[in-house]
Amino acid sequence: MPASQTISQYVPLLRRYARALSGSQAFGDAFVAATLEAIADGTALDDDAGPRVALYRLFTKTWNSLSIEGADHDAELLDPGERKLANVTPLPRQAFLLTSLEGFDELEAARILDIDVVTLRELIDDCGMELADQMATDVLIIEDEAFIAIELTELVERLGHRVIGVAKTHAGAIAAMKNQRPGLILSDIRLADGSSGLDAVNELLERFQVPVIFITAYPETFLTGQRPEPVFLITKPFQPATVSAVVSQAMFFEPNAKRRGRPVPA
Repeated sequence: MPASQTISQYVPLLRRYARALSGSQAFGDAFVAATLEAIADGTALDDDAGPRVALYRLFTKTWNSLSIEGADHDAELLDPGERKLANVTPLPRQAFLLTSLEGFDELEAARILDIDVVTLRELIDDCGMELADQMATDVLIIEDEAFIAIELTELVERLGHRVIGVAKTHAGAIAAMKNQRPGLILSDIRLADGSSGLDAVNELLERFQVPVIFITAYPETFLTGQRPEPVFLITKPFQPATVSAVVSQAMFFEPNAKRRGRPVPA
């Protein structure tokens, strides 16, 4: 079977990882496209690693060789997200996202990054210290299942953020933010009354621009690369570590967030 067919089922997941790593749909998808072009041009995948590990391994080589982290760029020519990306230590964040967001075990993640497991653990520890100095913000949660809403509230508060609203419906989300502006939105897609969390978010984003994390049981439907799509996606059922990873990554690219430990304005 051609390599393109073997790895095609993993491309949506790679898009999720690339977008989370870069903080941009366009930027992340460009690196995925470069990886797929390399395969189409005859670059061989690591047959011993398994198709998904091999695909991410090739993507990592592309990312580390072409991304702005390793290139000489005039910082004044970069947008704020790219400047942040240029300043971050790349390997710790890659190690963190591979294990916490993508669910690779230590051996798989180490192979993807071409390092040993001991080094991988050190990188994840380094990223943990970096995230401890992460940004804090006000959060809106749009979720119709009470247990999940409570769990998400507890998770983001443990990360140092403040939940300023929990809505079960499209109308509830709009009403909750009538006189408030969140710094981050976590939203389910299908809500209790049949309304859409995606529609609610789009309406809110007409008033202000903030990072959004969508929570869905079907992330592949939002990862085709064919239209403007969410940058950050969490798959249901989710692990707490995954939520922590994606929230921290989303806030890493948010220029208006405030450092943890500082009082948040009412």
